Amino acid sequence: MSRVTSPREDVVRQLKEVRKAEGMTQEHLAELVGTKKSNISRLESGRYNPSLDFLVKVADGLGKQISVKVM
Repeated sequence: MSRVTSPREDVVRQLKEVRKAEGMTQEHLAELVGTKKSNISRLESGRYNPSLDFLVKVADGLGKQISVKVM
């Protein structure tokens, strides 16, 4: 049985996949975002509940955008 993921988990998973696909380290992404590597690590591991603003900054550091839909 597959586990249902939250919207936050989906966004974090996608950001992590993009980072890895780009061959970017957590440290380099952290530099681009203006944060510490430990914050990127905690984000990707699920040990951090990020604000939408932080997720947008991370996406921007990856050259991506976040789109939010209310349904």
